[in-house]
Amino acid sequence: RHVAEGATNREVARRLAVSTRTVDYHLRNVFAALGVRSRIELARMVDQEGR
Repeated sequence: RHVAEGATNREVARRLAVSTRTVDYHLRNVFAALGVRSRIELARMVDQEGR
């Protein structure tokens, strides 16, 4: 959700109290699982699901 709202990996890491590498790792897995290739595609998908 944070990424879809425009937060950087560093901002997400601070909010969740984890390292930026952890955020990067999980974000890559989310992209692969959802079949998206960018933060923009992820934001669009989250927006559509929220409607």
